[in-house]
Amino acid sequence: MSFEFLRTNLAEKESLGLLRERRCIASNKDGIIEVKGKHYINFASNDYLGLSQHTQVQQAFAQGIAATGTGSGASPLVTGYSEQHKALEDDICSVLNKPAALLFSSGFSANQAICHALFNQANNSAGHILCDKYMHASFIQGALETPAKLLRYQHNNFEHAQKQLRNLPANSLVATEGIFSMDGDEGEIATLAGLINSESETQDRPWLMVDDAHAFGVIGKSGFGSLDANITSESVDVVMGTFGKAVGTGGAFVAGSQALIDYMVNSSKHYIYSTAFSGAQAYATRTSLAIIEAGKERELLHNNIATFKQLAAERGLDLLPSNSPIQALIVACPNKAMAYSKKLAELGLWIPAIRTPTVPKNTDRLRITLSALHQTQDVHALIDGLSVVIHN
Repeated sequence: MSFEFLRTNLAEKESLGLLRERRCIASNKDGIIEVKGKHYINFASNDYLGLSQHTQVQQAFAQGIAATGTGSGASPLVTGYSEQHKALEDDICSVLNKPAALLFSSGFSANQAICHALFNQANNSAGHILCDKYMHASFIQGALETPAKLLRYQHNNFEHAQKQLRNLPANSLVATEGIFSMDGDEGEIATLAGLINSESETQDRPWLMVDDAHAFGVIGKSGFGSLDANITSESVDVVMGTFGKAVGTGGAFVAGSQALIDYMVNSSKHYIYSTAFSGAQAYATRTSLAIIEAGKERELLHNNIATFKQLAAERGLDLLPSNSPIQALIVACPNKAMAYSKKLAELGLWIPAIRTPTVPKNTDRLRITLSALHQTQDVHALIDGLSVVIHN
């Protein structure tokens, strides 16, 4: 039978406890989701600040729809690029102190577009891509699709990174993340930038790229990610960030030099041949950025993170080191992780099991994400549920 491997592959995944299934969410409000008529406290959302449900953001969406319609109607180089898109790009440049920015429909597309722009057959780039072992799959796939040689250093192991930096040719890219999506730890960008400067000739210095998808809106003096937190904007050449997580809307951006952005406008298939997200979405995103800078929701989020970590330590729950909304509890077995997730759901707590190949083998885990929407009693309920499931 043609394509019989489809059934064989699915059967094998099911036997190993690795079969993925979707869950249809009937409602999502104030940190509570409804699935098949039952309600759960949601500890699985990347809406870290709860801004997708913020009244001002929702009103901005409605106002944007009234002014520009529900969709852009075209790709950006046709008629899909509006004044609201331009204003959002300007906002990104302002908060990150970068000359230029470009909007994408998703972070996946943005990461791939960066790789394809800097390394392709047309520009005969013979450089290397050196990245952290835990870089997101979108970046790894994008890198593998280019002529560049892909090198990976052990996660946050800068001694290993330094050894590889010494052998990088001109036109190379070094990449890390602001906050890693599965472990929740930070990329220590200042350390990496220092190594790049110490190991490279100025004229041939590799570019440094930061995937700030999980950091933008969460860390930094004004909430605008890694460049706002611990490093000068001049030390980072390319920043990718998303709007579908802490910002609470959707889409993504790439920020960098004017030459990079102009080149991507002229050569990036991910940009040229994709319909732009709506002007209404851009308008709502600008509203969200203003709320992030005000700081109230960020304070609520970080209070919840601190409370959770303190209570977890008191209960003997062994979490991976993280000061971010992403808190991971390693189970090391996919079937056990699924069983724990099911038991937690029975207690009204929605916490997904994350299994290989999303995470390395034998690091299957419960991935807990905290939000500004969570109340203190929600965090206590989470700790009680984890204690019951893990310790019994």
